[in-house]
Order: sequence, then structure tokens, then C-alpha cells
Amino acid sequence: MSVPPRLQELHPELTRWRRELHQHPQTAFEETFASEFIAQRLTEMGMTPHRGLAKTGVVGTLQGRQPAKGEIQAIGLRADIDALDIHEETGLPYASIFPGKMHACGHDGHTAMLLGAARYLSETKDFSGTVHFIFQPAEENEGGGRVMVEEGLFDKFPMDAVFGMHNWPGIPVGQFASCAGPIMAAFDVFQIKVTGRGSHAAKPHESIDPIVIASHIVTALQSVASRQTDPQDQVVVSVTQIHAGDTWNVIPTTVVIRGTVRTFRKAVQDATEESMGRIVQGVCSAFGAAGELRYERRYPATINTLREAGWTTEVLKETFGAEQVDEAPRPSMGGEDFSFMLQKKPGSYIWAGNGPTDGDRLLHNPHYDFNDDLLPLGATYWARLVERLLPVS
Repeated sequence: MSVPPRLQELHPELTRWRRELHQHPQTAFEETFASEFIAQRLTEMGMTPHRGLAKTGVVGTLQGRQPAKGEIQAIGLRADIDALDIHEETGLPYASIFPGKMHACGHDGHTAMLLGAARYLSETKDFSGTVHFIFQPAEENEGGGRVMVEEGLFDKFPMDAVFGMHNWPGIPVGQFASCAGPIMAAFDVFQIKVTGRGSHAAKPHESIDPIVIASHIVTALQSVASRQTDPQDQVVVSVTQIHAGDTWNVIPTTVVIRGTVRTFRKAVQDATEESMGRIVQGVCSAFGAAGELRYERRYPATINTLREAGWTTEVLKETFGAEQVDEAPRPSMGGEDFSFMLQKKPGSYIWAGNGPTDGDRLLHNPHYDFNDDLLPLGATYWARLVERLLPVS
């Protein structure tokens, strides 16, 4: 693996940065510690950080040795900075000091890797043109990427392409996945409200039991994937919440069902929403109840553009070896709000191996911890990508 000696030297410092960030997790639009930490590091590197996009977002801009002479004049590199509402159970000496908050998805590592690349590039300046280091808040659920775009990210910081990276448990450290086309699914949520007629539990014949109706709806929703979608397409409909009733001897009047839908193609997304609406209305009508579906499209699918995905794949192969790069990974049904940036600019999103998933070393798990062995590798990828796309003539 071609890790520059300077980034090998920086490994202990990157580890300290990562663990300090891990110890101070904050969630959507409240990442004040990370925002201040990032701004301080960028200032030390000679950059003037721009703050305030999406409240806690930070952007650092670095100029190369000379203006770029090729087609690509400026690129953006993005890392997410937020944590999750999870109570940490790692027992690590640098575990979260904020109860109920945890870096359980590795965004602390993403931040440290991008800061490491910024540090290295600010010292070497072995590139031309402009690099924007984008530190984005609120990736988890709240669409901080969308907010940064809406608040003028690409107007304030013009760029020709944008790139993202996520650590991936289950892929060995030192291996990567890069592909054109979909790599992460669209993330939608839904709520179904069933309104029947409540009664005494000993007299169910006097009710229109919304719990029985909701049970039929949950079962029927499974047919969306198995019987209403082309088997060559991919869709996941998952019910994750059912809320009803307050005591043992009362059949309630209403039930609320909530869940998520994951798709890759808009046509499948549209058909799924239509099918769910038809199921809700049909089942409720059959039982004499009322049904209401609220369907929200949160994140679009993350779709890498062909040319930019080719560039990332080439850089990974040149840097780490062709045998270390999976060019045809199975797309994940997980969602990612980097998709909003890719809707506006061409770019590519890759996965970086975080090692085995022994025990509970899984994303969004209370025992998860980012693998610090990945830090210099991720920083190296970022640096080599810049040097490749913005070469010094």
C-alpha cells in the first residue's frame, strides 16, 4: 500500500483527533464541538474556515501551487460529522461523555481522515486548482447534505465534482469498493393511521378493531416486494413501529404504523407508494375502518456518475493495488444524504473497509468503534484523488 511517509507519521495525531471527536458526539445540527474542532484544525493549516452552512457545517478551501489548466478546476471532498441517538456501551476510555449520544457510524473517523488529507495537502501543495473540504452535519435522518446545498454550498464554493467516502464493516482494512451507478438506496418513511371504533375488550363485536386491521395491513405490505415488484428490481418495505392502546381491557380506536421503504429506481419508488396506498385503503374499507397513508421521500438514491466513479476506481487501484478494489459491490439498501450533492454535481461515493464485524462491531450498534488503522489509508485516498484530478503541470 502506498501510504505517504508523512501520513504514516500523522497516524498517531489522526488517532488522537478521532478519539477526541468520538468522546464528544452530537446529533443533527447541534455538532458544535466537532464544528469548532474542525475550524481550529483548518485554521492551524492556514485556511480560513467558512462556518454556518446548515448551522454547524464547515468548509475549508485550499489552493494548489498554480491554477488548474485542465477540465477540472475545483473539486469537493465531503465528510459527515454527526453522531446518533444511541447510548454507548463500548467501555472505551474515550467513550462518549454525552449520555444517549454516540459516534456509532464512524463519522468521527470520516472527519479525522478528511482533516488528515487537508493537513497533508496543505503541507505538500502538490496539486493545482482548488480543493474544498466539506464537513457536513446531520447526515443521520435530517438531511444536512440537502440543507447545505439549499443554502448555497455549490454557489459559494464552485466545484466541478464532489466525492464522498464511508467506512464499511465487513470489508477488510485496506480494501475498498467503488462503482458507477447506484451504491446506496433511496430512504423513504411512512406512517399509516387506522381509525376504527373502540370498545370494551370483552365485547369485540361492538368494535371495528384497528389492531386486527393493522395486522392485516402489515402482512399485506409484504406482498409489495414479493408479488408487486419485478424480481429484478429491489425494494424493501419494513414496518418498524406499531402504536396502539393504553390498557388491557380496551380495544382502541386508532393504530399508528410506521416504517421505511428503500428503493434504487424512481419508477419502483412511485409504484411502491401507490401499492401501499391501495393496500391501506382496500384493507381498511373491507373492515369498515378508515385508513390514511403519509409517505415521505427523505433521501434519494446515491448514484455515482460514470466518469467520476471511474476516476475513483483508478486512484484506488493505483494507490492500493487492483486486487484491493471491488469494482462491482452489491449496492446497500442503506440511505445516504450525499445523494443530494450528487443530484447537483457529478461525483462518486466509495466504501473503505473497516475490518471484520466480530461481535457487535456493526454500524449503528452501541458497541461499534471506528478502526483507527483505516485513518492513514482514507487520508491517502483523499490526497491521491486530489493529486490525480488536479495535477501540477
